[in-house]
Amino acid sequence: MPLCGTLSGAGNSRTRAAVPLALVASTTSLAKRLLLGRPFRSDRLQHTLLPKRIALPVFASDALSSVAYAPDEILLTLSIAGASAFAISPWVTLAVAVVMVTVVASYRQNVHAYPSGGGDYEVATVNIGPRAGLAVASALLVDYILTVAVSISSGVSNLASVVPWDSIGVHKVEIAVGAVLLLTALNLRGLRESGTAFAVPTYLFIIVIVGMILTGLFRVFVLGEDLRAPSAGLTITAEESHLTSFAFVFLLLRTFSSGCAALTGVEAISNGVPAFKPPKSRNAATTLLLLGGTAIVMLFGIVSLARMTRLQYVEDPTTQILAGPPNYEQKTVTAQLAETVFGHGSWLVVLVGGVTALILFLAANTAFNGFPVLGSILAQDRYLPRQFHTRGDRLAFSNGIVFLAGAAIVLIVAFQAETTRLIQLYIVGVFVSFTLSQAGMIRHWNRLLQIHRDPERRRQMIRSRAINGFGMGLTGAVLIVVLITKFLLGAWIAIAAMIVIYALMLAIHKHYTRVAEELRPTEERPVLPSRNHAVVLVSKVHMPTLRALAYAQATRPDTITAVTVNVDDKDTRVIQGEWERRELPVPLTVIDSPYREITKPIIDFVKSVRRASPRDVVTVFVPEYVVGRWWENLLHNQSALRIKGRLLFEPGVMVTSVPWQLRSSQDRDLDRLDRGLSRAPARGPRTRPAAPVAEPSGGERP
Repeated sequence: MPLCGTLSGAGNSRTRAAVPLALVASTTSLAKRLLLGRPFRSDRLQHTLLPKRIALPVFASDALSSVAYAPDEILLTLSIAGASAFAISPWVTLAVAVVMVTVVASYRQNVHAYPSGGGDYEVATVNIGPRAGLAVASALLVDYILTVAVSISSGVSNLASVVPWDSIGVHKVEIAVGAVLLLTALNLRGLRESGTAFAVPTYLFIIVIVGMILTGLFRVFVLGEDLRAPSAGLTITAEESHLTSFAFVFLLLRTFSSGCAALTGVEAISNGVPAFKPPKSRNAATTLLLLGGTAIVMLFGIVSLARMTRLQYVEDPTTQILAGPPNYEQKTVTAQLAETVFGHGSWLVVLVGGVTALILFLAANTAFNGFPVLGSILAQDRYLPRQFHTRGDRLAFSNGIVFLAGAAIVLIVAFQAETTRLIQLYIVGVFVSFTLSQAGMIRHWNRLLQIHRDPERRRQMIRSRAINGFGMGLTGAVLIVVLITKFLLGAWIAIAAMIVIYALMLAIHKHYTRVAEELRPTEERPVLPSRNHAVVLVSKVHMPTLRALAYAQATRPDTITAVTVNVDDKDTRVIQGEWERRELPVPLTVIDSPYREITKPIIDFVKSVRRASPRDVVTVFVPEYVVGRWWENLLHNQSALRIKGRLLFEPGVMVTSVPWQLRSSQDRDLDRLDRGLSRAPARGPRTRPAAPVAEPSGGERP
């Protein structure tokens, strides 16, 4: 009867002498340590909290870096109406700045009222209801994924300002994917270390961009120079030269919605409040203020300087540029401004292009900090798999980080790292969360106003409610504009993704709720089984079988029988003869299997034993031997896995594995195995257990 098999990694029946920990780790473990560093103890969590100077680049890099592509989107959208439409760009930027100020002021109320890190999700869930919170969560999850894809893709485009496009254009998707993987590794190392890594580039980007703006303004207003961008002399044509009033208004709304990409990332601070050092709420609110002020200054400065230098940026250079230098290659807005302010060929131009590309790569860090925290909260509320709530070796939510990276890579590959194509899917989700969050905050203040009677406290609440009310009205209007202007351009994909994630989270929650209901203990005392019937599986009469028989007898069952399946008459006669020769005190039952099947005859036999009395329990003992080398598993079949896996579905049936260690298993490095299973360093030598191990699953029957 060919039921022999193996079980890897179980204990050893002999007690092993204490030995030092292995000095040489496995190749996989060594690579992991080099990439991620040594694991942190759980009590080190407080040491990963961020001060404001580190929290700003960690949580605000997305909103700050948007000044590298938001001006591009504003100008290229206006170019549809021709060069004359560029004059409106400062007014569009001013409208975006008003929205930014409103959102920052509104979210400062959020972080004080809900400092637990749930952000928009918690606000909507507590004040409006679980369905509203789930809608916010699905919108934010999609937007975080798009933040990574858009930021990285835009970074590749800006990289062309430093490196000739021919040398990277062919491999822009590969470069973008590599940047995502590098960012993933940095975040898996833990919050503080990744924050330190991002602080220098972020602050350098702020200094470089603000310095470029101030230098340009100084040359224009103080020195009286007439600065002209490289694209100032181009002759461009409108894609639609005769726009009706309605079409022109629609174009302005579309331009405004594209410019509102600058607001993405603001909500990440409200989700990341637990990562701040105490006082958490105050530090988060201060960081929000710094974020809003810096982003507005940089965005408005770039667009204003672009107008002063008569910079032109079009959606389709091949068709819209009628006259210009031969082989003209359109560079990004920041790259053109750098050449205008610092001069063509200056090392400062290279610095601006390089730092801009770098900050765009790092801007995705906002999502890498917001997505895992939100995923952990959703998992705790049973809307996502519980694995999202687990912290990794470095106390980061590793599963959320890896999932985010994988989803972003899929988008980058699918859209070929084209920022203009990806931007159409963008910001829908974030304005859904903005609007619902502000609606929730209004209900929050209304509830508190019914409780508190202190005049000063009530005045503060009324002021906060007014701020959130204005924010809800403004972000709701922007959401409508975004849906109208971007739906057919690709926003429908993001909306469809939100609906799918929403439905999936509801299904996950339903599953967890159903399981919890089934597992909830009742007030009734558990009913003891009437009798326990022991069944020992036999393939040969050897040491594993004899140990299983002895262990089964030691449990003192009411009845005990050994069972073998007859798939070969000759082998079965050998088993019967050896059984009689040893005069084993347990009866041997032979089950015929004319079609040489093993699993079904055993299942049918176990069912027949239990069928007589539903209160009886059947315990099936599976003898197994343990090998120490991976290739030894390939030399044995896995029939025991199928048998045990099938028996687990039978009510009233218990499965007990009885291991027998072969000599090769004694050489197994169990300390290293323990470290791999626990994902933490072992604290001392491991002593192998001597007793058989009862388990519901594992290797294979010998």
